[in-house]
Amino acid sequence: MQRIAYGAHPSQFGELYLPGGVTQGAVVVIHGGFWHQRYGLELGRPLAEVLVGEGFAVWNVEYRRVGGGGGWPQTGEDVLAAIDAVDIGPVVALGHSAGGHLAVWAAKHSARVVGAVAQAGVLDFTRDVTERALELCSEEQFGVASPAALVPIGKPVICVHGDLDEDVPLAQSVGFCAVEPQAELIVVEGAGHMDMITPGTDSWDRCRASVVRLAINC
Repeated sequence: MQRIAYGAHPSQFGELYLPGGVTQGAVVVIHGGFWHQRYGLELGRPLAEVLVGEGFAVWNVEYRRVGGGGGWPQTGEDVLAAIDAVDIGPVVALGHSAGGHLAVWAAKHSARVVGAVAQAGVLDFTRDVTERALELCSEEQFGVASPAALVPIGKPVICVHGDLDEDVPLAQSVGFCAVEPQAELIVVEGAGHMDMITPGTDSWDRCRASVVRLAINC
């Protein structure tokens, strides 16, 4: 694993994992934590280790967050800058929770992103999570920051969500898939929020399989 800075701010860096053999594709991992400074890219490391072991180049990125120089548009700008910072070819964006928001938003705005897997993603700022979204941006910015306001995304999006999610309601993914023509919904029965980023769970297996499918087909 190699740590690479893509800017001068302490949060503008990522960790690049390269497989030992032939590369099967490339993935950008974007961690969640409701965009707050107290959560970092360590949440993405277990996923990166699984994916690099399966032959993927993996770029696990950090970004400026609320309370640490982030907010909108800085947080989104950092994700796009991070994606452009390393040349690992076309990438699948894999993001959990608030990182799911950033993964789908990046799919809309980055030519390098061929598709996104949203793991219990925050996809519509106007419902269920409005109060937390307002910590990231103003209500006037919802139209440029909220993925549901940006459809069509123009890339395939797979939304994997547990029906027992205690933090981000399943309705976030259901509603987004109802309006996005290239979105696919996968509901994992009996799964909670953190199951999505816990290797060995059915939720993670569904997410990993979705990444593989997008990387192969795109």
